[in-house]
Amino acid sequence: MHLYEALADAFIAEDVNQVFGLLGDGNMHWSSAMSDKGVDFFYSRHEHCAVSMAMGYARAKDKIGVATVTCGPGLTQTMTALTTAARAKIPLVIFVGESPLKANWYNQELEQAPFVNACGVEYYSIRHPKKLFHTVREVFFKAQTKQIPIVLGVPFDLQESEYLENGKPLPSSSLNWDLQRLGPDPKYLHNALEIIKNVKKPIIIGGLGAIKSKAKESIIKLADKMGALLATTLPARGLFKDHDFSLNVAGGFSSDISRECFRQSDLIIAVGTSLASHAADAGKLYPNAKVMHIDLDPKPINHGRVASHYWVQGDALTTINQILESINNDEQYKKISTNQDWRNDKLKDAINNLPEDKEQFEEKEGYLDPRTFIKELDSVLPKDLFMVNSSGHCSYFSTHMKGRSHENFLTIREFGAIGNGLSYSIGAAIAQKDKQIVLIDGDGGFIMHVQELESAIRHKLKILFIVMNDEAYGSEIHKLRVDNISEKGAVFGPSSISLIAKGFGLESKKITKVSELQEAYNEFTKSSTSVLWDVLISDKVLSPAMRRLVSSKKNT
Repeated sequence: MHLYEALADAFIAEDVNQVFGLLGDGNMHWSSAMSDKGVDFFYSRHEHCAVSMAMGYARAKDKIGVATVTCGPGLTQTMTALTTAARAKIPLVIFVGESPLKANWYNQELEQAPFVNACGVEYYSIRHPKKLFHTVREVFFKAQTKQIPIVLGVPFDLQESEYLENGKPLPSSSLNWDLQRLGPDPKYLHNALEIIKNVKKPIIIGGLGAIKSKAKESIIKLADKMGALLATTLPARGLFKDHDFSLNVAGGFSSDISRECFRQSDLIIAVGTSLASHAADAGKLYPNAKVMHIDLDPKPINHGRVASHYWVQGDALTTINQILESINNDEQYKKISTNQDWRNDKLKDAINNLPEDKEQFEEKEGYLDPRTFIKELDSVLPKDLFMVNSSGHCSYFSTHMKGRSHENFLTIREFGAIGNGLSYSIGAAIAQKDKQIVLIDGDGGFIMHVQELESAIRHKLKILFIVMNDEAYGSEIHKLRVDNISEKGAVFGPSSISLIAKGFGLESKKITKVSELQEAYNEFTKSSTSVLWDVLISDKVLSPAMRRLVSSKKNT
């Protein structure tokens, strides 16, 4: 047996049955061994995309994502993906080669650990056969329990050496570990109840931690008991989709009515969130409210600002249930009840019927208002489709599609990078094989890694790719315009995205009228392959988040 075969056995023992990768000298023997042993491989056209696909897979599958690239330049291509995964706390194991130990000189040699560490990612290296099984077990255990990405490197001449050790792989599951539900300290629970009983206009925000803890129903019960409104962070969008007093997302993407409610609120209870700056619109979203943070890792300060004023450390479900128990059984807290001045029929009607953004813009002939397009698209696409929301200016609009569950929604935006949507949608398609995947992306980001359309076709995936095409980098043109600087460097002009898609073997369609959407979707359902819609949208329409940004620049 070669060491790369034993290494493959160690990964398979960790229940790895799907890998995203691009082959090179440093990982091709291990990859072939994994494939020969029955592991499914998705072969990308770019190393960055392989890691991004694993990220989409990990989020959509709720399982460690595994990717592999070769050493040196193969690894350096992944820097953006690694940084994003670290900031988004996505559990990944990325297997990479290392330059050969016995070579006097190797063209692709690189000190890989400092490079990886600079991205905020831990690096493990195996340099001796005796450490193989133990190291693999530790890497998977740590990735799972800490919810972090880890890079594992092995010199490729060591991989190709004969493996003479005895024993079998020791998977992390053999430790019989399970994450405990940590309850809150009684002192801080009491403090939280004392604060809650005196508020008039509370809003509860749920994040990914609330989803992982399965705290949805308990949060709704608490909101109903307190008379609180509900909202979510962007990654948890749709968690409270069926509630009459759900404000949808909190942050820079909040709707007009949501922003008004947040402005009036006197207490924000953030449950299972990181209290990122975006979720508070850099502190501008709820200027009159105190913030209570309920989380396993509460944050008084985050992203350079005071993020919370009170905090309760504990599992989301356990903590919310203990708050409910106290309200139901303790006489001093039983008076906490629905505040009809906050929750009423007028507010319910506004939340559910007012447009997210009522600003008027100059029409552009032959191009769609992105808000009109998304509203019609929302009525055409079934609610059970799995939606992937990318980054960029256009991502605001698709955030406000209604009645769609968090279970069918994926967005990863923590590093602010465009160009990942195509990869994320492929990872989601592999993870959710029984669901139809739809990607909504902007033209600038989509074209960055358009080569992965070939990968989707080669692996026989059926994805609906919707490109909102304003023929430019949307964010940049609006910022340049307000600065009275030439925008030509951010403008592509008319581009034949639909023809590019056809070149890769996809069916494609250019859409210029919302009346075309129903027929286009009917055609897609009959298709056997991926389909791309090239949707021409107006660059005259600015999202509210962009309007606030350019307005602040004007005022300075």
